Amino acid sequence: MTAIINGRKIRDDILAEVKEGIEKLPFTPVFCDVLVGDDPASVQYVNMKAKLAESVGMHFHHAKFSKDISTDDLIEEIEKLNSVPNMCGLIVQLPLPPSLDKDKVLNKIAPSIDVDCLGKDASDRFYNGDISVGYPTAIACMAIIDSLNLDLSGKNIVVFGQGMLVGKPVAHLLRARGLEVSVINRKVENKNELIKNADILISATGQGKYITGPMIKNGCVIIDAGTSESAGGIVGDVDLDSVMGIAGYISPVPGGVGPVTVAMLLKNVLAAANKLKS
Repeated sequence: MTAIINGRKIRDDILAEVKEGIEKLPFTPVFCDVLVGDDPASVQYVNMKAKLAESVGMHFHHAKFSKDISTDDLIEEIEKLNSVPNMCGLIVQLPLPPSLDKDKVLNKIAPSIDVDCLGKDASDRFYNGDISVGYPTAIACMAIIDSLNLDLSGKNIVVFGQGMLVGKPVAHLLRARGLEVSVINRKVENKNELIKNADILISATGQGKYITGPMIKNGCVIIDAGTSESAGGIVGDVDLDSVMGIAGYISPVPGGVGPVTVAMLLKNVLAAANKLKS
């Protein structure tokens, strides 16, 4: 029997904690998701984050710019946003128009409010041991695993995908707990053997329905953090129908890691607000 992990329920529990934490603050934290251009998917995602931020008691600061803005002008705007009173979370909605220098822009976000961890200083802080604010999708994967109350000691843990947003940081977080982790990608020769032996499999490759039932062991816990488009919809790395009855737990796409990621982003904002308060 495979249990489907309810990411929306986990999200709601985390948001309730965040709301409680915000009510204890002596000020209202401000969160801003910078939007450049008018890509419909980005607009929808920013609006959803705005609504959730306001639902937990944050003030959402709207910052929308033309897709024709220059890198220098956007950097100037980021520097202004850094100094907005009570700003506790500043992120830039990706992807940016190709005319902009993404790294230059992200590196101008003040590290103390870089709640996506995409600037170099915030990333360095995370990998040097300060995991109080972490990559939202990676910490979402950890929150989902923690919600299952599993004993991870001695388990074969495999992270499939080595990207900077999920694979690399989630492996770092697992190792920070003293756990052994195998990090692989599709080019690793014995990847199928490692996947087959995994007790816990975290996948973030963006290869739609790549992982099927015959590839995993009975009872495997699968956290699917991959997304790709298929037939006008979004699918994960895992062929959900194929693993049903084999996997012990599976986080679906959509409805699994995605909702928890947004909740963990707002939890990062609360963590930044608590540091500002102190």
